[in-house]
Amino acid sequence: MKGMKMNEELEHAFSKQITLEFESAMLYRQLAIEFELKDLPGFATWMKVQAAEELTHADRLIKHLLDRDNHPVIGDISVGSIKIDGIGDAFEIALKAEETVSESIRGLYRLGQETGDIDSRPVIDWFIAEQVEEEATVREIIGRIKLIDGDGSGILRLDAELGAQA
Repeated sequence: MKGMKMNEELEHAFSKQITLEFESAMLYRQLAIEFELKDLPGFATWMKVQAAEELTHADRLIKHLLDRDNHPVIGDISVGSIKIDGIGDAFEIALKAEETVSESIRGLYRLGQETGDIDSRPVIDWFIAEQVEEEATVREIIGRIKLIDGDGSGILRLDAELGAQA
């Protein structure tokens, strides 16, 4: 390997991850819209904050590639059709998306190891820790939604709480 530049296969995998982060941002933004339509501004705000965070994740990966004289490429972004019946649906969708991102990050880790790319380790390690936290947060919210069990006052209380956290 010449200099700090990563090989083409790893560069391509990083670009796929960048695209996935942008997709996650758009997914969270659509979920925010769904909550806005349901008059739940706290949930909407929480989802908007998550969307913004996903954009910073994409930027972090882009910067890593640029710093190493590689060429980041944003691929086609597709969110698909999202329609939610209840608040639990939205967070289940979010959890599935986070699990997909986590697995993709683990794939970057494996590929970095296979290709002997030591320089990608710090950024990948950061993302691994971040994903553990992201999944745990969404799982906790899902657990609380299940405890509420459709109770209106409980939903409004959680809505206010998540809005205040954002």
